[in-house]
Amino acid sequence: MEQLIIESCKSLNGQVTISGAKNSSLPIFAASILAAGTYHISNIPALRDIRTMFKLLKNVGIDSSFENNSAVLTNNDTESFEAPYELVKTMRASILVLGPLLAKKGRAKVSLPGGCAIGERPVDLHIAALEKMGAKIEVKDGYIFAECKKLQGREIVFDKVTVTGTENIMMAAVLAEGTTLLKNAAQEPEVQDLADFLRKMGAKIEGDGTNTIKIEGVAKLHSADHEVMADRIEAGTFLCAVAGIGGDITLKKCPVYALDAVIEKLRLAGLEINIIDNETINAKMHGKIKAVNVQTAPYPGFPTDMQAQFMAVMLKSDGVSVINESIFENRFMHVPELKRMGADISLNDSNAIVKGVSSFSGAPVMASDLRASAGLVIAALMADHTSSVHRIYHLDRGYDGFEKKLNSLGANIIRAEDNE
Repeated sequence: MEQLIIESCKSLNGQVTISGAKNSSLPIFAASILAAGTYHISNIPALRDIRTMFKLLKNVGIDSSFENNSAVLTNNDTESFEAPYELVKTMRASILVLGPLLAKKGRAKVSLPGGCAIGERPVDLHIAALEKMGAKIEVKDGYIFAECKKLQGREIVFDKVTVTGTENIMMAAVLAEGTTLLKNAAQEPEVQDLADFLRKMGAKIEGDGTNTIKIEGVAKLHSADHEVMADRIEAGTFLCAVAGIGGDITLKKCPVYALDAVIEKLRLAGLEINIIDNETINAKMHGKIKAVNVQTAPYPGFPTDMQAQFMAVMLKSDGVSVINESIFENRFMHVPELKRMGADISLNDSNAIVKGVSSFSGAPVMASDLRASAGLVIAALMADHTSSVHRIYHLDRGYDGFEKKLNSLGANIIRAEDNE
């Protein structure tokens, strides 16, 4: 395993290009199951989860090559339909192959997924929707066994907003017989990016970006090419970094349209943000950080995937901020690590009460999940003296060259072997 050794940083200055979105790439790869042929997908981040998805696709008959952040996928239209445990165990997004496998091949055997340890993300919503569409599903021995003759279009009302659930059922519905209506659907930009890709393949989808999506099933789809959207969470993470540390940075290839909630809160915290064009942002921070309350919510609200990074910014605010986590339970596992550094944080159910301090000190800390690791890196840069962040394999699941980009802005971060 590896660790990051991080020196205190006084300011970040320069320019960063935002990578493609992992949370858009993975469902788009899963959609390639739906039609034979060759796909050219560009703007893909070089991440562990991406490599895992390529292995999973190989298992269901799709060859891949990856170079310079672009992939060529070739669907050989085989009968393979299994996503085994050894591939699925490290990646929650592997559940996304369930809908496409059922729709295209009429059966699927998918191991229950792994991934970040941040509370329950039940696949029950996926299963219930597919059963309503006519699938016969059994969960046993750690696997989901599913089969159907032909999925039927239905009205699906999700009990709660689910991004992967919306994506999975949308992919299943494009080849279903009749019309499917998804209500209480996720509105995330990544859902819209997937819908754009599916339309290029010949799917008939309306309403993505709203809470009601209409999918009219078609008999057959075809392969297509696509450029993945930029990663709004990576962009937000760099905005939080400059807000907490200070400096003057410019983000290129930035999905400005998808950052409204994050920009609003960081402006309230004192970050000067200038939107130059629809994919370029300049951000300056030279004053005191102001305390700001935030509540996570489904898009277009403040993303749960930005909660840990925003908390790091609030560690040095001029007052008390309350951070309410409304999406996932157990997503405050970074709090004990931040307290080891001298942060003043107390927890009350789904609220973290952060009292700003003038300074805190570097310490050895341990990452518990992907976004917590990013929050710990920001806090380490804000802290006095040296910190070490352990278990950074979490970080590598979602950020392409994170420490290299920070170092290009003036940070001093070294990746080293971790013997702990």
